Amino acid sequence: MVDSSYFNLSSNDIIKYPIITDKATRLLENNQYSFIVNPSSDKITIKAAIEYLFDVKVTKVNTCQLPRKKKRVGKYIGWKSQYKKAIVTLADGDTINLFAEN
Repeated sequence: MVDSSYFNLSSNDIIKYPIITDKATRLLENNQYSFIVNPSSDKITIKAAIEYLFDVKVTKVNTCQLPRKKKRVGKYIGWKSQYKKAIVTLADGDTINLFAEN
């Protein structure tokens, strides 16, 4: 495990929130989890933050920067902010509980 002093940002600032879409839920079968992350973070920092926050072993991290998109509200045209997505593959036997159980 990596000490939290390793991060320039806190681990809560690196991992913003999980992605829960149709494709992301299909990836759960392969033990892969998708997260929106800070655009300035790299793969090593993302791996360390996931291992620190969820106490799991990460085997692989894939990242991609998605482009800005135009949005229109009435006559006004603006841009959605650009974001970075990380798909994290966990070791066999490790899981992350994304859905709260009552």
